[in-house]
Amino acid sequence: MSFFGGLYFFIILFIGLIPAVVLGLKEKRTDRYLLFFSLLLIWLIYKDTPLQLFYLFLYIFISWHIIVVHQFLQNKFGKSQKLTLYAVAWAVCPLVISKVMGILGNTIFSFVGISYITFRVIQIIIETYDGLITDVSFLNTLNFLLFFPSLSSGPIDRSRRFENDLAVKTKEEYVEMLSKGLMKILFGILYKFVISVYFYDKLTAITGRYDPQYVVAYAYLYGIYMFFDFAGYSLMAIGTGYILGIRVPENFNKPYISIDIKDFWDRWHISLSHWFRDFVFYRFMTNAIRKKWFKKRTQAASVAYIVNMLVMGAWHGLTFDYLLYGLYHGLLLSANEKWQRGKWYKKHKNQLWYKVTSWFITLNLVMFGFLIFSGYFTETVKAVFSVIFSM
Repeated sequence: MSFFGGLYFFIILFIGLIPAVVLGLKEKRTDRYLLFFSLLLIWLIYKDTPLQLFYLFLYIFISWHIIVVHQFLQNKFGKSQKLTLYAVAWAVCPLVISKVMGILGNTIFSFVGISYITFRVIQIIIETYDGLITDVSFLNTLNFLLFFPSLSSGPIDRSRRFENDLAVKTKEEYVEMLSKGLMKILFGILYKFVISVYFYDKLTAITGRYDPQYVVAYAYLYGIYMFFDFAGYSLMAIGTGYILGIRVPENFNKPYISIDIKDFWDRWHISLSHWFRDFVFYRFMTNAIRKKWFKKRTQAASVAYIVNMLVMGAWHGLTFDYLLYGLYHGLLLSANEKWQRGKWYKKHKNQLWYKVTSWFITLNLVMFGFLIFSGYFTETVKAVFSVIFSM
């Protein structure tokens, strides 16, 4: 069984949501039931891989103590950037071990959901350093870290927003969330199990064919498949969250109508791109400006975009394709930043012909990025070179 995969999961899910609906309609607390339901589903999904289950709870144990010790030391000795960096490094360490060991064929600290739990832990640590979080509740933090709808593939929530949503809602407020949640789940099922499957079948039909027309078709089919598959999963996770009384943030907003690459990252996997923006890009920019690493702000921004996207690529996996994908988008964002500071852009940006042209170019750049991400670009290059050298 996997999250939002297979009939067995959905039977358990809908049975388990009934008590949450009853509690919501009666205006009762749902936090304890939410934790119980998350633990139940986690056990059912991981019970056949006990080592993964062990690593999951070991990481939760480690993370809670990192959070508590960091907060205690900060309260006692004052704000310390070095202390926070140590705490973040310790929190990220299991994820790095998991990624590196994965390349070597090992499963140390490997479990479904480690990436998204790590994001949540880092967010709590950094916002504690910022003074936005002054106290942490064990029950609420455990609920946040183990929240099952978004455990394996997001969306990435923020702890303060999540904790506010644990409050009891009025019957009218909950009924509205319930109806929205059911609709999102239905659309998610349509996206993931009908539309994405259709495009995946088309995709597999041309796999292994490296003529230009097939490579272009593969890029577009993969991009469309990726959207419906991932957006479908996100909709089901968000809808389930709504029924449980949690307004899980949206993850997609018509990404293929983006008029530039920055606009695309404000529409695609929104929770991830905004997390990296807040905790990698802005942090790098702040330090770069404060410590005068670069002569111009534009230089700092260009490097920050590249660093930000390289880290995002590495988060997907320490492989050539993912790192190249991150570098590619970092360079695009850097070029976009410089382009939009020019006089020509400012003069024409609101004109219809410019918007249409910019949309068309952006769409093709995005699809080429998906070609890199899929690994098919590398395969195509290898196939072309093998033909050339065999002549």
